[in-house]
Amino acid sequence: MIKNSDIKTVFFGTSDMSVLALQEMQKANLTPALIITAPDAKAGRGRVLTPPPVKIWAIKNEVETLQPQKLDNNFINELANTEWDAFVVFAYGKILPQSLLDVPRKGSLNIHPSMLPLLRGPSPVRTAILKDERSSIGVSIIELDDKMDHGPIVAQASIELSDWPMLGKALDNMLSVEGGRLLSEVLPLWLAGQITPEPQEHNNATYCHFLNKSDGELLNTDNDYEKYLKYCAYDGWPGTYFFDSKGKRIKITQAHLSERGEFKIDKVIPEGKKETIYQT
Repeated sequence: MIKNSDIKTVFFGTSDMSVLALQEMQKANLTPALIITAPDAKAGRGRVLTPPPVKIWAIKNEVETLQPQKLDNNFINELANTEWDAFVVFAYGKILPQSLLDVPRKGSLNIHPSMLPLLRGPSPVRTAILKDERSSIGVSIIELDDKMDHGPIVAQASIELSDWPMLGKALDNMLSVEGGRLLSEVLPLWLAGQITPEPQEHNNATYCHFLNKSDGELLNTDNDYEKYLKYCAYDGWPGTYFFDSKGKRIKITQAHLSERGEFKIDKVIPEGKKETIYQT
C-alpha cells in the first residue's frame, strides 16, 4: 500500500471547518500537495479584502494555493496537467463539475457532516440541531458524483453526545475534526482498493437548505424548547433575535435552558446599542 507521505491530493475547502479537517490530515502525514479555495472577499465593517481561513492555513504551512473565480475548462485543464491520486472536498462552497471530479486517477472524496442519506445539502449540522435530530449526528465520507451528496458511502462514523443540544459552532468543530480523522483513516485504504463503497439508500434521503438571516427570528408561536434549539442551531450566524414592542431588533448573544425547561435570555444587543444584560 502506498505510504501516506506519497499520496498526492488536492483539497477543496474554504471555511474554518475546512481548516480543522486539514489539520487532521496533516497529523496523519496526508497534507495535500495543492489547496483550492475561494477568492479573497471583503469582510467586516471596513469591508477589508480578507483571505479565507484555508488560504491563511495554507500560507502558514507552505502549501500551494489556487483561488479560481470559476471552475471552467481552463482551470480544469490546468489541474489535469498533473497526476493526482484523489481530490478531497469539504466546505468549499461550490459544486464541482463531473469533468473536474474525474481528473484524479481514483476519483474524488467528500467529507459530509451528517449520517447520509440524512440531511443532504448545505446546512446539515445546524439543521440537525434545529430539528432535534440527535440520531443524525456523525460524519460520512462519500465518493462524489454529479448530484448533491448522492455518491456511494466509503465510511461513516456516528457520534453519541452526552450534552444535547449543542451550540452550533462547537458541533461544527467537533464534526470537522472527526471528518478529518475519518478521511485520514480511509483514504489510503480506499486508494489501495481495500474499501468497496456502498450505494446510499436514496429513498431515505432528507434535505436541508441554505440558512437565511430571517431564520433566526424567535416567534411567539415557538415553545421554549424550540426557541433554545434555534438559539443553538443559529449560533454565530445568522444568530437569533426578536423584536420589542417598538419594532426594534434585539439580538440574543447568550441564553440557556433552565432546569424547568424554560428558555432564559442572559445577554442581548439592542438595535444600535452595545451588549447588555437582558432584563424583562
